[in-house]
Amino acid sequence: MRDNGELILKPIGRVCNKVTGGKYGDWAEVVSRLELEPQYEEALRGLSDFSHVEVIFWINRAHAPDTPLIHPRDRQDLPLVGYFATRTPNRPNRLGLTVARLLALEGSVLVVQGLDAYDGTPVIDIKPFLPRPELSEIARIPDWLKQAREMKS
Repeated sequence: MRDNGELILKPIGRVCNKVTGGKYGDWAEVVSRLELEPQYEEALRGLSDFSHVEVIFWINRAHAPDTPLIHPRDRQDLPLVGYFATRTPNRPNRLGLTVARLLALEGSVLVVQGLDAYDGTPVIDIKPFLPRPELSEIARIPDWLKQAREMKS
């Protein structure tokens, strides 16, 4: 961090897939290659023992929000909520975080499934996913999200 409070993030790689833009709905099936810089290859040792990874990326095609309130998924039938209550890409700091299935690790390239990032998206960090079963029983989500998920299936 600089003295003025500014953060500087340097990408460690890029997302490579066939999703180049627009609204995309079925990210669960998308297979992506995370092509990391070669100097990070050794840092990936042991990661292939995990089934899933958390990918932190910079949502480079989004913009800062114009208003703090939005309709989730741009659906007028869902209530207005603050953008921090959603997974909209339009946020003050455009960091994305997704848990993706790790299909393969080839040198400094990770092959993952389910990453909701467009081709060319900068990758900021990779972490192993550590499930917390105790949370699955007690975590709650709002009714509007349940409604949105039901409409999607």
